[in-house]
Amino acid sequence: MAQEMSLGLIEELMDRAWPAPDREDTGGWVMRAAEGVTQRANSVWTREQPDDHESAVRAATRWYRSRRLPLIFQIFEDERSTGLNAVLDAQRFTRQSETLIMVRQGGTLPAAPRDGWANGVEISEEPSEEWLRLWWSVDGRGGDAELEIARNILSSCPSIYALVRDDDGAPAAVGRLALVEGRGGIYCMATAAKHRRRGCGRQVLDALLTAGSRRGVSEFWLLVMASNTGARALYEGARFAEHGRYLYRQARPQRALSGC
Repeated sequence: MAQEMSLGLIEELMDRAWPAPDREDTGGWVMRAAEGVTQRANSVWTREQPDDHESAVRAATRWYRSRRLPLIFQIFEDERSTGLNAVLDAQRFTRQSETLIMVRQGGTLPAAPRDGWANGVEISEEPSEEWLRLWWSVDGRGGDAELEIARNILSSCPSIYALVRDDDGAPAAVGRLALVEGRGGIYCMATAAKHRRRGCGRQVLDALLTAGSRRGVSEFWLLVMASNTGARALYEGARFAEHGRYLYRQARPQRALSGC
């Protein structure tokens, strides 16, 4: 019998679906770094709470400072976070990027697609250059060097990639299904600005669910910004339901001493 999709399990799946290349497991927290590419890969996963939060925060500060990165925590909305939040509040850490964890468990899924296609959507097991460029143009921060780091993060986990084209053959929308322990995580859903509100995102989502179903996946999770009402409506229409929340808390930059 499959293990229930508890919040703790989803955290494990999320970490494996978007693995940071530089990481250190302290036994309670996991420090993650990817040269600043994406918050998720450059934040502390507070898997278990330490006995002394203040000492642990100081150690995390040193770890990220040695990499010239800001200290960012991924804080899940549950009782484990109470003590850490109190310390971060006292140190005036920001709160940003509140995110919903949504889950789709069981239920009817689309029929299996033909090899390489699902309802007109191109399906592959590697991200093409077109796929990468469209996703990065919507969600990316940086240039080719940062994109290469992101490519390596994506390739660290078996995945399915979907791309839908417009009538002229240009990429219109993309998405990724990360495959971890028989479950699927929806990531990198991106639609070119001129093709939004035309159903391209739904085509990609349906294609990924279909392709995952063909590989035996029946339980799916995804992450969506709480403020993104359009995307939330899309996922709710596909029978995803909220299962938890998290946000990022970042240390405020230290003001440099004046020369005066």
